[in-house]
Amino acid sequence: MDKEIEHLNLQAQEYAKRLNDVLNQIRRVIVGQESVLQKLLICLVANGHVLLEGVPGLAKTLMVKTLSETLSASFRRIQFTPDLLPADIIGTKIYDHHTASFTTQKGPIFANFVLADEINRAPPKVQSALLEAMQERQVSIQGETFKLDEPFMVLATQNPIETEGTYKLPEAQVDRFTFKLLIDYPKREEEKIIIQRNTRGIELTPEKVLSAADVTEIQRFNQRIYADEKIEDYVTKLVDATRHPGNYELGEKFDGMIEYGASPRASLWLILTGKAHALLNGRGYVIPEDIKAVAHDVLRHRILLTYEADAEGITSDHIIDAIVANVEAP
Repeated sequence: MDKEIEHLNLQAQEYAKRLNDVLNQIRRVIVGQESVLQKLLICLVANGHVLLEGVPGLAKTLMVKTLSETLSASFRRIQFTPDLLPADIIGTKIYDHHTASFTTQKGPIFANFVLADEINRAPPKVQSALLEAMQERQVSIQGETFKLDEPFMVLATQNPIETEGTYKLPEAQVDRFTFKLLIDYPKREEEKIIIQRNTRGIELTPEKVLSAADVTEIQRFNQRIYADEKIEDYVTKLVDATRHPGNYELGEKFDGMIEYGASPRASLWLILTGKAHALLNGRGYVIPEDIKAVAHDVLRHRILLTYEADAEGITSDHIIDAIVANVEAP
């Protein structure tokens, strides 16, 4: 096992160097937001999807576009609006009068990176058009199934402060996202650099660092990162604590605050993104700190709170803080 771990470490270090090259290229365009950029890359390595939440003007769209530009991969942006139809996303069949047959017109979902901009502005029926694509990596157009290209990643944005003309994301849709990342305002010194870059005609474009095939190769290697059974037990305890907080000395504090705990997808993504965090740090094995580093991003949108929790100002992040502090790590 020691030799196998050593081999995994060497391979992980090589991939980590290439992924850090990607990060460096993104930093040429994006100022600050270091944690968010790393989490985007972790989610890509884990072959997941990301929900980005932040007020307007924080470069959410630019982050996604820049990430795709560092890779030799296709990118499509879909502006979600109330009048959008599922066919506008996945495509449809069109009758050709010349051939007297139907031809398939593929939608913008057929890309490596799909940006669902302001996803909560479209009704749930339209949002649900992404479900099959995000889970099965395929879409069905009038009874015919089409596989999506690899890698495939959906990055959705939403504005947390504006509710007019928006729709709540269905729970089944939210659960498909690996991470929910919260984007905050830049620091004062970072904002000065943003001003300089955008008011002096300075154009910075990232170089392409990896191909689509390289990304797929790294994603497959990520599955081979070693996670000990103790790590798996730790993950199951974290997720179980969201469902039965009383079993982990959290009942008194959060009794009646959690309506539904995290789904089994949370356990899978904690392991996979924990592996990706280890890989990004040049390790071929997972340690508890890797799981803790991604716990909030994996769990925050999978814990449904009661009205009592909202009334008392308790958020899912508060609950995750307590769970991580109370569940003993191996």
